[in-house]
Amino acid sequence: MTESTKRRFDIVLWGASGFTGRLVAQYLFDHGPKDLRWALAGRNKSKLETIRTGLGASADSIPILLGDSGDRESLIEMARETTVVCSTVGPYMKYGSDLVAACVETKTHYCDLTGETPWIRQMIDTHHEAAKQNGTRIVHCCGFDSIPSDMGVFMLGEEALRRGQTLNEIKAYVGEMKGGVSGGTVASLIGILEDAKNPEMRRVLGNPYGLNPAGETKGPDKSDQMSVGFDSDLKMWTAPFVMAAINTRIARRSLALRGHPYGKDLRYSEAMSTGRGSRGWLRAGMTTFGLGAFVVSLKLPLVNRLVHKFLPKPGEGPSKEDRENGFFVMRIIGKGEDKDGQPQTLFGRVEGKQDPGYGETAKMLSESALCLAFDQENLPKIAGVLTPSTAMGTVLLERLRRAGMVFEIREKP
Repeated sequence: MTESTKRRFDIVLWGASGFTGRLVAQYLFDHGPKDLRWALAGRNKSKLETIRTGLGASADSIPILLGDSGDRESLIEMARETTVVCSTVGPYMKYGSDLVAACVETKTHYCDLTGETPWIRQMIDTHHEAAKQNGTRIVHCCGFDSIPSDMGVFMLGEEALRRGQTLNEIKAYVGEMKGGVSGGTVASLIGILEDAKNPEMRRVLGNPYGLNPAGETKGPDKSDQMSVGFDSDLKMWTAPFVMAAINTRIARRSLALRGHPYGKDLRYSEAMSTGRGSRGWLRAGMTTFGLGAFVVSLKLPLVNRLVHKFLPKPGEGPSKEDRENGFFVMRIIGKGEDKDGQPQTLFGRVEGKQDPGYGETAKMLSESALCLAFDQENLPKIAGVLTPSTAMGTVLLERLRRAGMVFEIREKP
């Protein structure tokens, strides 16, 4: 793997002037190790200087690197100088491909926030083998998409192994949650819906195993939940979760890359839990209807224009107060058997104490970049186009716990 001592920087933050990029920069400035060698990077020097000034005292010493998503040579030059490139520049289908190529070429580790399934498939097909051969870790989905899901499944599965239990099903439910929506997220969602017009992209989006390695694109899982449901273990009503389309694919790729350690026929599903009783049922119905209406409306030209006009634009997001008042809860249930063949159920819980898409996402991406930069000797011996759990495993799990996130096994949901 790359040796940080031979490079000028430990981390280069690409896209530091964007909304999420600013939050990641602040997190690294506030929580990174004192000897962290890092730089802010992007194409607009004045914006980057403004971000740097706002970080706090002594930030003036942080270098600024200039490059352009469309200028591959500038990206290669930047990647050569650092152990890790941490990217917040999306939509990644539009702006991310040359940067990933530059990182693979220069043997530079990489992490990002993408939730764009078709683009990740392209990166796997284009770069996995080369990155695997030269020891580069390309790690997508290091934010709310999809660390809670991917690391939550990893946590629960490892606990099952520790207890000598098998698993045949894992269910994850995003429950109580408070947070804002950013323009970048909206732009990515609209981009995915645009991609769905392409038959090849539509096949990737519609395949539950669309991100799995070649030869492992079939299994027991079917399509994601699309209607109101009820979970007998939680005793709660459930509804579709918009990010299940990426989170489930990432979790299944992790299981495949790790050789299906919890069972070849393990099923994984993800949805929202909306509570108990008539109120829970009503919330499930409203969530299901609202999500369906939003997706359909974006296909209508007039409504699409209104969405672009009134929803946040890229670079916009919730206020500091709203971010700090946000939170999320995810409950994870594992169904299986003990060594005597008796049915067993495991319960896990993942919590974030800030807005999931911003406060917690900045934390998750920053800790992923720090993990790739400083913990290489203790990481799983694997390279390629990876997922958070396969690239960083227990080391990242402990980092996130120390940073204030909850990843725990419980006796009850």
